[in-house]
Amino acid sequence: MRGVNRVMLIGNLGKDPDVQTLEGNIAVAKFPLATTETFKDRTGKLISQTEWHTVVLWRGLAELAQKFLHKSSLVYIEGRLRTRSWEDKDGVKKYVTEVVGENLIMLDKKAEGTPSPDEQPGIEGFDLHPF
Repeated sequence: MRGVNRVMLIGNLGKDPDVQTLEGNIAVAKFPLATTETFKDRTGKLISQTEWHTVVLWRGLAELAQKFLHKSSLVYIEGRLRTRSWEDKDGVKKYVTEVVGENLIMLDKKAEGTPSPDEQPGIEGFDLHPF
C-alpha cells in the first residue's frame, strides 16, 4: 500500500524568504510560516495557538518567493513533509522537519503593480524535486 504525504497550510511569513542559489543555478528559498488556530476553551475564553513551520521552495517557486513575498505575507502552501538529519560539531545527531512546497498561492490583497496569479505563469504545479 502506498502512503500519502500532503500538507496544506495557510499562514503568514515570519520573515523575508532567505534565497540561495546552489550549483547549477538552482534557487532555494527558506522561511518560517506561522499558522494560528483559534478556539474557545470550556469557559468560553478565546484561545489562540500558533504553530511555526519551516517552508522550503525550489527553483521557480523560490524565485517567485524572492520577488513577491515578504515578512507577514499571507500564503497558501501545499507540499510534503521532509525530515533531514545531520551531526553537529560535537557529534550530536540533529533533526529538522520541513514543508517542501509544491504549490504556492499568494493571498495578500493585490498591491498596485503586482501581477495577479493568472499573470504569473508557473506559480502552481512546479516540478520541485531539488535534483
